[in-house]
Amino acid sequence: MIRALTGYAIRHPWKVIALWAVTGVVLSAFAPLLISRVTQHGTEDFLPRGVDSAAAQRIALERFGVDPGATTVTVLVARTDGNALGDGDRERIAAGAAKLARNRVAMPRDEEDMPAFLLPDRSQTPKVAPAMTAPDRSFALLSVQLTGNPTDKGVQGVYRAFRDAARAQFAEAGLRTGFTGSLAETVDTTDAHETAATVGSALVMGVVVLLNVLVFRSVLAALLPLLAVAFVGGAAAGAVAGAALLTGRKLDAGTPGLINVVLLGIGIDYFLFLLFRFREQLRERPEQSAREAAAQVSVRVGTAITSAALTIVAAFATLGLASFGQFRSLGPAVAVAVLVMLVGSLTLMPALLAAAGRGMFWPSRSLLAKPRGGSAARLGTLVTRRPLTMLAASVTLLAALAAGLIGLRMDYGRGDSGSGTPAAATAAEIARALPAGVSDPTSVYVTADDRALSATGLRDLSRALAEVDGVGQVARTVLSEDRRAARIDVHPTVGAQTQQARDLVSGPVREAVARHAPPGTAAHVGGTAAIFADVASAVDRDLRIVFPVAAALIALILLLLLRSLLAPLVLLLSVGLGFAATLGAATLVFQHGLGEPGVGFTLPLVLFLFVVALGTDYNILIADRIREEMRRPGTSRAAVARAVRHTTPAVAMAGVVLAASFATLATTPGNAQMAFAMALGILLSALVLSLVLVPALAALLGRALWWPLRPRAGSEAPRQRRTEPGRGLPCRQPGCTS
Repeated sequence: MIRALTGYAIRHPWKVIALWAVTGVVLSAFAPLLISRVTQHGTEDFLPRGVDSAAAQRIALERFGVDPGATTVTVLVARTDGNALGDGDRERIAAGAAKLARNRVAMPRDEEDMPAFLLPDRSQTPKVAPAMTAPDRSFALLSVQLTGNPTDKGVQGVYRAFRDAARAQFAEAGLRTGFTGSLAETVDTTDAHETAATVGSALVMGVVVLLNVLVFRSVLAALLPLLAVAFVGGAAAGAVAGAALLTGRKLDAGTPGLINVVLLGIGIDYFLFLLFRFREQLRERPEQSAREAAAQVSVRVGTAITSAALTIVAAFATLGLASFGQFRSLGPAVAVAVLVMLVGSLTLMPALLAAAGRGMFWPSRSLLAKPRGGSAARLGTLVTRRPLTMLAASVTLLAALAAGLIGLRMDYGRGDSGSGTPAAATAAEIARALPAGVSDPTSVYVTADDRALSATGLRDLSRALAEVDGVGQVARTVLSEDRRAARIDVHPTVGAQTQQARDLVSGPVREAVARHAPPGTAAHVGGTAAIFADVASAVDRDLRIVFPVAAALIALILLLLLRSLLAPLVLLLSVGLGFAATLGAATLVFQHGLGEPGVGFTLPLVLFLFVVALGTDYNILIADRIREEMRRPGTSRAAVARAVRHTTPAVAMAGVVLAASFATLATTPGNAQMAFAMALGILLSALVLSLVLVPALAALLGRALWWPLRPRAGSEAPRQRRTEPGRGLPCRQPGCTS
């Protein structure tokens, strides 16, 4: 299969390039529209159906008409002079709210936006209603509902237009305004990070081009990897969104951005593996045509690339076993994207090698010179001369970082991405005058199928909730239209996203509801704190299932690829130690160093899959080359030294590029931990595990590493199929040379 794909690409390079260019441009154009239709922004949207907070959410939707696609913005209105609101002020606020509720907000469009038919119109009339007034009358709150995903650029534009209109309207009445809520936080942090995101992306592109220029001293080798990844990445984005639309799956709002970063990193990695081996082949056999070299290299490297990509696919496929929907949707999305990149690596990239030929390295004359050993050769010599010392040093470093896991805690909040923004300042001002849970209450829903409910009948439950330590106040009971359901809002004294709120809801609040709900009724607890308490339980279960299953699948792939029992064990243990070191370092920096509540609850699982799967990529490349070199005459340590010398430039450069790609996640709100951990994990995998730890073990174990099928010294490497001159086709004519 690999030979067929690469062979066709080598024979018809321009057809393949044109096909990928058209596919990439078309699908990338439609991807934003498709992605906006398949993304969900609320963690509650991914809850397992059977948990308590999910049942509460269904009651809110079915009995109280809560719009599942709506997002609430809280507007604070106060006097500019800081005095308490008077009766006249409150009348002006009510009149202003009524006026805002009548005005339709048009979605702004920029000249740089995509065509109108590709950008859905999010124009709408917001629902505006008075919420409450602070006890000291320092401000009044308005509740504003806008429909749409907070990550949708159109919805963000509508919010900005509404915010500016409300601010101007109340300013005319001598009043100031503040805005908070998930949409307000998203827009504020997006605006604050917009420049950083642009600069970060430009820096990554610059790093890729600069490294390629320094290593290959070539224009095409510097630019073609980015062009290839752009075409394949566009096609992958469209494929992911289309697959989600066809299967009815929903994606987390952060998934498309994460996939883009992954594809940029692994796509350039795969191209670099091909480029380094292509240059090596042309140097060793200057008489060989470029297409023959491209054909042989594409098959040889294509096997390692395929194994590496399938390792990632298999690892993320295990997320299908997760109960938390955010994990369950991430797995297929990453798998589809990586499979598309794999096909591109086996077709578009070989086609570019065939089309460019030796011109790929113009104007450099390095193909004419025998390469010097350099630092890569010195590293290979050091690792093989002192393997025990290098092994001990690398293990000590990784173990020291892994020690940070002591005291690890999970943070189920949304991080501090919004700290320092106007939305965060408004939320803090509200919290100073009202219980912290007022803007995000815990809601208790009570239903009865055989009788009507009343506020009087639920008085004991309300009283019991008010007596719970940690509850600031309990709102009056609200009944549904048919009086078969009731809602009681509970306002904790702590923020809904804190650990204290989750403990309060999952313990005393739910216990009080279970004891004091009227006989014959069903009661459920919902709200942000309840949702994250249930998410915590689901994630704990998923971690216990996905970790071992993913490790077993990766071990199986390594077993089939390496045809050895010992080598897969060595590689798995090394990437496992790398994962522990990376998570420990993230815990040291963010939890112990910066004082954050803990590491993000999605970080351990996503980090495990990416670091183990991508780290295995580099290990596969070095292990495959070690086995190849061990088939040649000489000692096993000399073979390891040659493998390190040949592989170090590709692995080191690929690791730096992929780490830089993940580092750009830091420019998006709330992803600092993910960016740090992923970048560090990739660097450890590439520079420590693949270039030091694994070669040191190979030098110590020798050919026993491949037990029970040990390569014999002096045995010939697998014979290349002979090819027709200049075409890279199987040789069927007399006189053909390999």
